[in-house]
Amino acid sequence: MRSVDEQLTRITASAVVPRPVKIAISEAQGLMCAEEVLTERPLPGFDQAAVDGYAVRAVDVALAGVVAPGADEAFDAGEAELDTMVPGEPIAVFLPVVGEVEPGSRTPIRLQPRQAVRVETGAPMPTLADSVVPLRWTDGATQKVRVAHGVDSGSYVRRVGDDVQPGDVAVRAGEIIGPAQVGLLAAVGRSRVEVHPRPRLSVISVGSELVDVDRIPGQGQVYDVNSYALAAAARDAGADVNRVGIAERDPARLREIVEAQLIRSEIVVICGAVGGSSSKAIADALGELGDLDIARIAMHPGSVQGFGRLGRDEVPTFLLPANPVSALVAFEVMVRPLIRIALGKREPWRRRIRARTVGPIASVEGRTGYLRGQLMREEGTGAFMVQVIGGSTTGTSHLLAELAEANCLVVVPSAAAKLDPGDEVDVMFLAQRG
Repeated sequence: MRSVDEQLTRITASAVVPRPVKIAISEAQGLMCAEEVLTERPLPGFDQAAVDGYAVRAVDVALAGVVAPGADEAFDAGEAELDTMVPGEPIAVFLPVVGEVEPGSRTPIRLQPRQAVRVETGAPMPTLADSVVPLRWTDGATQKVRVAHGVDSGSYVRRVGDDVQPGDVAVRAGEIIGPAQVGLLAAVGRSRVEVHPRPRLSVISVGSELVDVDRIPGQGQVYDVNSYALAAAARDAGADVNRVGIAERDPARLREIVEAQLIRSEIVVICGAVGGSSSKAIADALGELGDLDIARIAMHPGSVQGFGRLGRDEVPTFLLPANPVSALVAFEVMVRPLIRIALGKREPWRRRIRARTVGPIASVEGRTGYLRGQLMREEGTGAFMVQVIGGSTTGTSHLLAELAEANCLVVVPSAAAKLDPGDEVDVMFLAQRG
């Protein structure tokens, strides 16, 4: 049997990162940026209020909130209009309100000394105003405002270029575009961005016994689980998925279907084409399209697999088992890394940690086990602990309900036939359900 690492080496050697494309920023979330997005203008583009309040000169409210001195102490209030000073109590300053500015206003206002202008968050700052007194520190008046606390110059003001300056990198090449990056792209005026596109992946289920989920299975028939489950797994990995659906076991017809998908796909996944009496004829037919290798991989479940590069473009093509659990596990181990590499990810593998086993784990010696598990934290210590779901490794690889309950795969080394409670083992995180 071929080792998992050897098979992965063959697969990842076929990885091709599609050419970057420019797309609308609304479609770019989750993709990797393929360009250095430089800012052409400052952000913000003008001085603006950071809070609702009053635009002022800081010097005009400097005494607000200062504790009034005793009657026998010298005190110079300058020209500030003050509330009645009570010795030992904070001073309040009064300023006439000479206007109001809303966000989007294009009418310039010039502030004179010892005046205030009512402003809303995002509104342009009046000329000569150097700070904003938050609304909560005032009485909210519209004619003459009472200011209870002073502010330093520059307080609660977003200055031109505070966020980014012209020539700054807004989004870097290799950065994953998330909500914040989409917002920043919009803020700097970019409607489109160059990204590594999602690889196109086609999923085909092979089997005369299969029926689609909108039909009632007859005698000897089963629902097509694989095309739906693998399509979902491919989307989770970041691929643009075409679920072809069910194909008969007729080798010539399957060859035609696969050939059509090779034109439109960067990756093709066929499940149900390995194992059974017709598998050799199918492999021979598909082998006419390129180099295809059927092998036993030293892993369980899902040891019998096929991989090749088919068609004129040598499209990576996978043949996975018909068993839904085996197919999903094989997809996680073999196919998902190829999708992640095609997306430009530097680290295509699922995150792994070490965890202590809760109970005994039986495995198949000579094969790396990928067993369904529940990862948890130990109360008190916070240490990771893992328990295999189902317990037995023989005859239960078909139990899809157990995989649905799993939040990880327990990776048992090929040299181990069993693990004892308390042993440490690698654990591979699976996608978290929302």
